[in-house]
Amino acid sequence: MPWSIGITFRFASGVEHLPYIITTICIATGSTEHALVESSIFRREQIFFKWYGGTYRNVLKDFDHLFVQNEASKRYLSKIGISRVTVVGDTRFDRVLQIREEAKELPLVEKFKGNNSFTFVAGSSWGPDEDLFLEYFNNHPEMKLIIAPHVIDENHLVEIIGKLKRPYVRYTRADERNVLKADCLIIDCFGLLSSIYRYGEIAYIGGGFGVGIHNTLEAAVYGIPVIFGPKYQKFMEAVQLLEAKGAYSIKDYDELKTLLDRFLTDEVFLRETGTNAGYYVTSNAGATEKIMHMINF
Repeated sequence: MPWSIGITFRFASGVEHLPYIITTICIATGSTEHALVESSIFRREQIFFKWYGGTYRNVLKDFDHLFVQNEASKRYLSKIGISRVTVVGDTRFDRVLQIREEAKELPLVEKFKGNNSFTFVAGSSWGPDEDLFLEYFNNHPEMKLIIAPHVIDENHLVEIIGKLKRPYVRYTRADERNVLKADCLIIDCFGLLSSIYRYGEIAYIGGGFGVGIHNTLEAAVYGIPVIFGPKYQKFMEAVQLLEAKGAYSIKDYDELKTLLDRFLTDEVFLRETGTNAGYYVTSNAGATEKIMHMINF
């Protein structure tokens, strides 16, 4: 049967009580059948389940089948009359495994790291995150830092540089000589972070002191410990990473210092935490295959 890819539904993030934006790829088989290919997660507070959410519920009912991440999502949908639902897990696990396989070779990052340096990778960081790990970095010459801030405008980069007390270089200005003299590599461009995590012994994911943390799976897939701030509860994978002991949440500098001190001195703890993180990702893969198996082209 003929099919097409590319129908996307996006619900405006400005709508009240809508914490989750659905951005999915839909497969249209023939002219009338539609399936949600990227598995979604639904929560009780979302607009679909409010008395005023009828328009949004009708959009969901237009699909012939919905694939969701967990049983709770299936129950919520059942309560609004949507029963054509299958729990398959989260397709993002498959995606990050694919990203890992396609990771870019970054010679300057590799040269910066060197052979034996303990490297801390901070991804998608914001000011409150940076205040914590930069203080630790400044006082621990045994570790190197790669920081990929969420905002890379000049003002924010200057702010980061102002907090540093050790040699640094910006990635866009790095070469084979000056990168060897730096202890901190600032990633001032987009598109590299998912490949950079593999150069770290530990990953810090930013956003946990603001609206919520960024992507933890992109780091965990490399089998390294993951650290983030206190606002993670809306992200099921973060909660489960904590339960799997592949990640740790911190709420202040003292907690970060205690945790990093242990990672730096306890190789078994470092290795076991990283192994837990990597296993969490690989053991949850397979949702995409389940979905494709059910779709009748």
